[in-house]
Amino acid sequence: MKFGTFDDTRKEYVINTPKTPYPWINYLGNEQFFGLISNTAGGYTFYRDARMRRLTRYRYNNIPLDTGGRYYYLYDDGDFWTPGWMPVKRDLDFYECRHGLGYTSITGERNGISVNQLAFVPMGHNAEVHRLVVKNTGDAKKSVKLFSFAEFCLWNAQDDMTNFQRNLSTGEVEVKDSVIYHKTEYRERRNHYAFYSVNKAIDGFDTDRESFVGMYNGLDAPQAVAAGEATNSVASGWSPIGSHALNITLEPGEEQSFIFVLGYIENPEDEKWEALNVINKKPALAVIEQFATDAQVDAALAVLAAHWDNLLSKYQIQSGDEKLNRMVNIWNPYQCMVTFNMSRSASYFESGIGRGMGFRDSNQDLLGFVHQIPERARERILDIAATQFEDGSAYHQYQPLTKKGNNEVGSGFNDDPLWLISGTAAYIKETGDYSILDEQVPFDSNPDNTATLFEHLKRSFEHVTNNLGPHGLPLIGRADWNDCLNLNCFSTEPGESFQTTENIAGGVAESVFIAGLFVFVGPDYAEICRMRGLDDVAADAVAKIDNMREITLTHGFDGDWFLRAYDHYGDKIGSKENEEGQIFIEPQGICVMAGIGVEGGQADKALTSVQERLDTKYGIVLQQPPYSKYYLNLGEISTYPPGYKENAGIFCHNNPWIMIAETVLGHGDRAFEVYSKIAPAYLEDISEVHRMEPYVYSQMIAGKDAVRHGEAKNSWLTGTAAWNYVAITQSILGIQADFGGLKVDPCIPAAWDGFEITRVFRGDTYVIQIKNPNHVSKGVARLTVDGAAVEGNVIAPAGDGAVHHVVVELG
Repeated sequence: MKFGTFDDTRKEYVINTPKTPYPWINYLGNEQFFGLISNTAGGYTFYRDARMRRLTRYRYNNIPLDTGGRYYYLYDDGDFWTPGWMPVKRDLDFYECRHGLGYTSITGERNGISVNQLAFVPMGHNAEVHRLVVKNTGDAKKSVKLFSFAEFCLWNAQDDMTNFQRNLSTGEVEVKDSVIYHKTEYRERRNHYAFYSVNKAIDGFDTDRESFVGMYNGLDAPQAVAAGEATNSVASGWSPIGSHALNITLEPGEEQSFIFVLGYIENPEDEKWEALNVINKKPALAVIEQFATDAQVDAALAVLAAHWDNLLSKYQIQSGDEKLNRMVNIWNPYQCMVTFNMSRSASYFESGIGRGMGFRDSNQDLLGFVHQIPERARERILDIAATQFEDGSAYHQYQPLTKKGNNEVGSGFNDDPLWLISGTAAYIKETGDYSILDEQVPFDSNPDNTATLFEHLKRSFEHVTNNLGPHGLPLIGRADWNDCLNLNCFSTEPGESFQTTENIAGGVAESVFIAGLFVFVGPDYAEICRMRGLDDVAADAVAKIDNMREITLTHGFDGDWFLRAYDHYGDKIGSKENEEGQIFIEPQGICVMAGIGVEGGQADKALTSVQERLDTKYGIVLQQPPYSKYYLNLGEISTYPPGYKENAGIFCHNNPWIMIAETVLGHGDRAFEVYSKIAPAYLEDISEVHRMEPYVYSQMIAGKDAVRHGEAKNSWLTGTAAWNYVAITQSILGIQADFGGLKVDPCIPAAWDGFEITRVFRGDTYVIQIKNPNHVSKGVARLTVDGAAVEGNVIAPAGDGAVHHVVVELG
């Protein structure tokens, strides 16, 4: 069942009912100011850090679902409603939501009045702009009232939800002209405030929640709206809000627009005040003046559209598959950029108060967007590296506002360091910029203790070789990529965090996954060493990589697939010797991606086992059989019911590792089969089953052992976005940046006739036509650039900024 349609020309997903299976959301903002907005106008806004600089409240675990947002109420002679349907839920004569790239447009119509709510964050501004267009679609004159509504958060979203002893007494606002200023705690240590404005003279306002909503009312029936009259309340303690009231008279066919701006201002300490307890409003007024007219709003929208057109132009495909085109050209790279901005810190599912930017997560996210904005990728790599310790380990997360490591989670996730090598290598391959390796980067964010980025990479590599277990495999630490496989935790305390509790000292649990990752990432490190003239270091690295490959085959292969790990007692995890959890997806993917067992046939056996034992119609599950009870020696993975999350759920993040692994073996049909099972555009027709948005990936889909097989959870902020983009664009379609140039190595379904890729690489544009006359899956028979034959399949950078035409014949 569909609940909308793709509009590829406008790069939008068009939702035609507010009653989607779950709130279908969009992200607004690209730089420092961000907003989340659902198809019924729910969501919240923040500046840089969703925990420390939250502008508006959003309530999790709420009934009804998706309560709280930037709402606009239309009062029409006793009848009142909202254009996004929620929270009033009055029947609408017409409804439509268009989620576009960095903007959302919601239209509702009732009783001859149409209201369009357009929301976006303009480039270069710390503000969210909402343009409301109210139109009389009937044949009689109409007099209506418009009420805005936003509930301010008291900045620290966690403290706001818990510290009522203080927070119910601190709320403060100012109201001047048509602008409401939220200044809680500005009188003391804060130098920032929020503002909410409209570009017309107002007929009333409210800033006190109780006065506007009513003590015993909900947002579905605020008493001020029901009465059709603002109370002009001024918040004093309790819960501050912002609401403007506007009286509107419309002739038949007439429409009027109203531009609301919800923004964030920081003032220098010596410029905080205009007078005693009167905030300095000049910076806010300067922002408001830039969005006072429709022409200014239209111009800002054009800049936003040009920004996205430029980003997406870096990689475009023309093929006979419209679903493939829209995923590669629009929605997958769009999601990659959102994950780059947010990591996992702010979504409808992660409340934005507990997690920061992930060390592992952000490095993997780089893989999906580095070609779009390499300059921001460079900055991010240096930020990530600065949270590393001298021994090569790293904070698992850091907070986006301070860029310092998150002590609440700490370190000890032993795969983390290797991802820094992966992210840095991806950046160098894309840009050819080796100078990043000479940047001085702190350890533990200490500016007095620095080393070159290359030294950080060296310590990342050596962190593995310095932390090996009894079999010579890498020690797992708190966890590897699978944060729920906690082999050193042994937790018996209900509610205790598996990731942050004290782990067994000197643990011997080993990870086959980290071994595979070491062999996969290691060659890039060795090549970087060679590029720096460090041939001896490179040779030593290659020797250690080769040794790890042999150890993995000797101690990490179980006969038909790769083991997952060895636990604290030295017992196998992910083995046919186990009663449950006999085979895991992660080592099969990463080890074959690394080329382990390709020549000896172990790789082929591992992928065959994946297909036979883990595959389902909705994707590949994480392990089988699922765990039926809690295992003290395994940790959180065994706490989930069978089929959910890490206990045999379809963890979409690692499905693309199998896609890539299949291309290593030349299995183009199988690689694309796995891709299309979880790519959201291919799931649109089963939205009632899948439930999440049909335009972006989710973290998890319930596995075959679950009650609700095929149901997705936790969309948007997931490493699934980057890895699926890498799998389809680099491994299946086969256009990949490399140290020496642009490598062309497709691995596609044999039935495909071909396709065309436009790829911008190091300032040049390559129009690459792939022809498959012999209907093979893999192998480049001929390659020409501007008519000249090229030996091999790597295109050296031209460096002339021109357009070059490449023809590739497979065979």
